Amino acid sequence: MKTLEWEDNKLKLIDQRKLPDELTYVYCENYQDVIVAIKNMTVRGAPAIGVSAAFGMALADIEGVDLTKAAEEIKAARPTAVNLFWAVDRVLESEDALAEALKMYDEDMATNRAIGKFGAEIIDDGDTVLTHCNAGALACVDYGTALGVFRAARDAGKNINVICDETRPRGQGASLSVWEMQQENIPVKLIPDVASGYLMSQGKIDKVVIGADRIAKGGVVNKVGSFMVALAAKYHDIPFYVAAPYSTFDNEISIFDTVIEERDGDEVRYYGGARICPEGTDVINPAFDITPKELITGIITEKGIIDPI
Repeated sequence: MKTLEWEDNKLKLIDQRKLPDELTYVYCENYQDVIVAIKNMTVRGAPAIGVSAAFGMALADIEGVDLTKAAEEIKAARPTAVNLFWAVDRVLESEDALAEALKMYDEDMATNRAIGKFGAEIIDDGDTVLTHCNAGALACVDYGTALGVFRAARDAGKNINVICDETRPRGQGASLSVWEMQQENIPVKLIPDVASGYLMSQGKIDKVVIGADRIAKGGVVNKVGSFMVALAAKYHDIPFYVAAPYSTFDNEISIFDTVIEERDGDEVRYYGGARICPEGTDVINPAFDITPKELITGIITEKGIIDPI
């Protein structure tokens, strides 16, 4: 299962908004289509956004659009995931936009399998592991980062159980991570976001492994709610790992200077198409939060497990 593929000079994307009920595809024929797909979360997850952005640059090149102009527009699609900026700049500096995008596509799959290999080493046979949001194949080209760790542990012969929290407001844990684990026949259970601390207090979670949208000096940016999970894990002395490629690292800034994306309040006001609060309710809807490095046990990369920076 590939989250994205290059076919006939078009970018083919799984429409993640339709999962888990429908496996359908969207075709991007120009770079503006890629921008829309990133903004409306047809494609999401930092590595997948990065490679999609690279193909967006390739489409702009095929169209004859000035690549500097296209780069600025693509970068504005979502401000927090550093992979997007890394990918656009890398293509901008290359001699052949499409060749560079295809190279990044292949690199992503190899990188994720390397992350899985190193991450499997910290998983013990019989572990129950918690993850937040979706850092699986659907967040990458294929295989995944955090969920790739679980796949690799299973393939190494370890018996593991996965717990996914629902990850409100968009429910990526419920709709995407649970679906991926079911496809892999890895035992999985879904919990409300507010239940993870209780399960930790009952000794029912052995480790936490999440992904990241940006890693910088001082900590990690990931889907909102990650910080609360990390706090509970620290209190209960449960190892808390982040799985991410080096393309997610931003060594130029402090993590606390990251621009945190604010999304439409209707994502909170409505669930499953039904309004769940009084009409006209004011909403604060940050898409991400910051987990300081003091709460992180280690970062699982394609080159090994390292301390937070």
